[in-house]
Amino acid sequence: MNNKMNGKPVVYFDSACMSLKPKQVVEAMNEYYFEYPACAGRSSHKLGEMATRKVKEARQILARFINADEREIVFTRNTTEGINLLANSLGLKDGDLVLTTDKEHNSNLIPWQRLVEKKGIRHKIVRSNDDGTFSLEKYEELIKGAKIISMVHTSNLDGTTIPVEDVIRIAHENGALVILDAAQSAPHQRIDVKNLDVDFLVFSGHKMLGPTGTGVLYGKYALLEKLEPFLVGGNTVEYSTYNGHVMLKAPEKFEAGLQDYAGIIGLAEAVKYLQEIGFEKIKEHEYSLNRYITEEIKKHSKIKIIGPEDPALRSGIISFYIDGLDMHQIALMLDEMSNVMIRAGQHCVHSWFNDKNIKNSARASLYFYNTMKEAEMFINSLNKIMKII
Repeated sequence: MNNKMNGKPVVYFDSACMSLKPKQVVEAMNEYYFEYPACAGRSSHKLGEMATRKVKEARQILARFINADEREIVFTRNTTEGINLLANSLGLKDGDLVLTTDKEHNSNLIPWQRLVEKKGIRHKIVRSNDDGTFSLEKYEELIKGAKIISMVHTSNLDGTTIPVEDVIRIAHENGALVILDAAQSAPHQRIDVKNLDVDFLVFSGHKMLGPTGTGVLYGKYALLEKLEPFLVGGNTVEYSTYNGHVMLKAPEKFEAGLQDYAGIIGLAEAVKYLQEIGFEKIKEHEYSLNRYITEEIKKHSKIKIIGPEDPALRSGIISFYIDGLDMHQIALMLDEMSNVMIRAGQHCVHSWFNDKNIKNSARASLYFYNTMKEAEMFINSLNKIMKII
């Protein structure tokens, strides 16, 4: 990325939408295209064998990243595809109950709403506490009889993280399976699927230094084997005749068609990069930036921060709004004045904004590559704007 635009430095505070990419990721993808641009798992020539080996290594790297078995790693295009695959493969039927939170991204809301319409499943929402934190009390009130608990791990709206160990334990005590949307958590914290005992977990590559159009669906192998594939065709069958076919085992039976080999290889490189930095360092750095920005924003009585006031409970996200103001104006002014790039809107969580009757919010989302100097530039520019609006 260019360090300057119009002669001014760029301050990129939109990593919850899309992270920046290290050159190692791009170079790994280019290496595939330039040195072994062949089909993995299909062609037996030298280039094909090299591509097959690199994709297998990538699957192993992603498996170790979350402490899974490589057979439990399904490559997808993104979190949205992973959740849709599960929603359409779990065999839910009329009357089955799915629980989500009140802060779900549309990726973990619309698929279940569609099944309400198409199959007659039931869908209930666990409301947050007044401060935006997760309510275990409300969760336990609704869980009886639930088949699926599908919840966002860390919210892209306000950065809050659910008490996932308790959520999973209570779900299993009640016979429910758990799907965890880790799109916003996988880039920022260590996830161990074995320790969590989570049944399914999905995340995207583009939010964690990886290429666009890449993602992972993890599932316990015994559960993946029982699932019916959502997409079928090339590379999903062992063989076929004019009258039938035999499906491959997981994960291949879910990976229909030619895959984004360059993207998969690039995603593995992104994981290696993150592991070299270390999640503890990432967490500490994001907190220091969030704490400074939060303290400065709170000096403006007009500005309201979404979620808990304590920045330690909001990961690297500061989402805020001003009553009666379209927050796109703030985002555009920051961009034009100072190349400070944040996001404004409803962040694909339209349901929450509509429920609260809030028009939209501005969201600054941080990552390890952001600096305190950039945070100060953001606050200085915001202070100038607050004097004129």
